[in-house]
Amino acid sequence: MVALSSVASAAQTPTRMNQYNDWGSYSYDSSGSKVCYVLSTPKTMQPSSVDHGDIFFLVSQKPGNKSAYEPQVVMGYPLRDGSKVTVDVDGKKFALFTRGESAWVENAAEEPQLVAALKAGRSMKVDAVSQRGTQTNYTYSLAGVTAAINSLASCK
Repeated sequence: MVALSSVASAAQTPTRMNQYNDWGSYSYDSSGSKVCYVLSTPKTMQPSSVDHGDIFFLVSQKPGNKSAYEPQVVMGYPLRDGSKVTVDVDGKKFALFTRGESAWVENAAEEPQLVAALKAGRSMKVDAVSQRGTQTNYTYSLAGVTAAINSLASCK
């Protein structure tokens, strides 16, 4: 988790490596080692009447274990303290805990299951609650996610 919190701070200087349909692969240097991740932006954002800011779903390599991945949601607004974000991939739901503008898989043992669901899935929906109490939801295309995640294996 600590490494991913730094994704936000390092996000100003990532290098875009490749684009796989709706998913891009990126890297940045952190303390002399390369951190690689893939990300996508939502196809739809609801409610349409509010300013959502920049919204991302990303999957990054875990530091020290390049074959393990950590999914994360990054919002353009603060999430309600203590709230959960629900990620639904073709009906399979995962609970994410929130801190600030980000959310991570509550049960780390489910991270590989979420990554497998992304690879096998067709679409993903993310439901969240803003600090102000606004119910938000986002839909993502999973076109290209498998190739993008697989490309992380060659990122060194």
